[in-house]
Amino acid sequence: MQNGPPNEQNPPQLPSPGTLLVDTSRRDQVGEFRGTSGPYWSLRPVCGGTEWEAEPASVRAPSPIERLRAEIARCNARSEGRIL
Repeated sequence: MQNGPPNEQNPPQLPSPGTLLVDTSRRDQVGEFRGTSGPYWSLRPVCGGTEWEAEPASVRAPSPIERLRAEIARCNARSEGRIL
């Protein structure tokens, strides 16, 4: 027996802070999950910068190549002193 309408979608599970995610509404921009802001999720660019709000429905896990690119970009930014 189901507890809701058959077409009801479960909300996405809240990720841990620092989790890499892809915002499909921003041309697949990768960001770090920072927390929530009302119904939105706050993401921050992996190389530092201004956080943005994303709808949870338009966020997905990165592919292995997207994750690798984001981690390399973060390492490069850290080695150049652009982020701590």
